[in-house]
Amino acid sequence: MKQEYEELDLIEEITRNDGSKYFEISNIDQNGIAELAVDHGNIKNVRILRLNIPRTKALITYEEYINKNYHLETLTNEDDWKNPDWVEWDKPKGKVLDAYEMILKSNQIG
Repeated sequence: MKQEYEELDLIEEITRNDGSKYFEISNIDQNGIAELAVDHGNIKNVRILRLNIPRTKALITYEEYINKNYHLETLTNEDDWKNPDWVEWDKPKGKVLDAYEMILKSNQIG
């Protein structure tokens, strides 16, 4: 089954189990996966910092990279509820990392 393209529209702060934190550009579906990952001990905490972030060129660049390179979990399958995977998305140097940093900066995060 082909994964549908997911638009990203929020910024969240993720706390790893070691207490370190990072920011992620996500959406409400992926935030739900993060909340379940907290419940299952895969990460320590997640909190939404910004909703409805502007659809800039940087956001679209980052969004296209995530959709192309990661299988985005859904909660439509009961098995996903039982043991959600938690994958910290890489941000490779160059266009993707630049886009990610521009999104955070333009939303006054970081």
